[in-house]
Amino acid sequence: MGRAFEYRKATKLKRWGHMAKTFTKIGKQIAIAVKAGGPEPDMNPALRACIANAKRENMPKDNIERAIKNAMGKDHADYKEVNYEGYGPHGVAIFVETLTDNTTRTVGDVRSVFNKFSGNLGTQGSLSFLFDHKAVFTFKKKDGLDMDELILDLIDYGVEDEFDEDEETGEVTIYGDPSSFSAIQKHLEADGFEVTGAEFTRIPNDLKEVTPEQREAIDKMVERLEDFDDVQTVYTNMKPEE
Repeated sequence: MGRAFEYRKATKLKRWGHMAKTFTKIGKQIAIAVKAGGPEPDMNPALRACIANAKRENMPKDNIERAIKNAMGKDHADYKEVNYEGYGPHGVAIFVETLTDNTTRTVGDVRSVFNKFSGNLGTQGSLSFLFDHKAVFTFKKKDGLDMDELILDLIDYGVEDEFDEDEETGEVTIYGDPSSFSAIQKHLEADGFEVTGAEFTRIPNDLKEVTPEQREAIDKMVERLEDFDDVQTVYTNMKPEE
């Protein structure tokens, strides 16, 4: 399996936290998609991607439909995507993605955690160079699929020739240019693939070795950040455990 898949697999559970909070986070993503493109999945690729991710996380159908309905309400909050970047204990890079309707509250919450763990919250974009931003698509592999041919079809969208295959689930994961997210999704759907996951991720390009004690401190910091409902995903460049 490729580096991207191994890192994603090793860190997925820590990033998402408990199931209840996962549903809250996905609900916000659905709200943004509905606000931007409407409530009809057939006409809204971003919403289709959110629904695929919701199903992947076993979010009940009623919850998904309720999130879509709530997003259409006049009193529903408008969420903004805001990223926070800095260094945690032992020089480990921390990248925090949030969806918030109150940036004052969110930056205060994030800064409080960085301060508590003797970290240093930097300016937006200061650590982007340490992480490769990728569009990630997971789909069911069709019988007789020629992956080399598919990758060639998608090469104009920045899709990497390295892909990951899960023999247990029969799924394939590919990585591409984030700016081509909609185009990649449209191509896969037009070719009849069942897309089971569509998201963005950040993959550290320079992993930092840590001791077990240092890992424990970073894990506590990440868990504290994930306690906030505004926080969607927390990435670090800490090398995953073997």
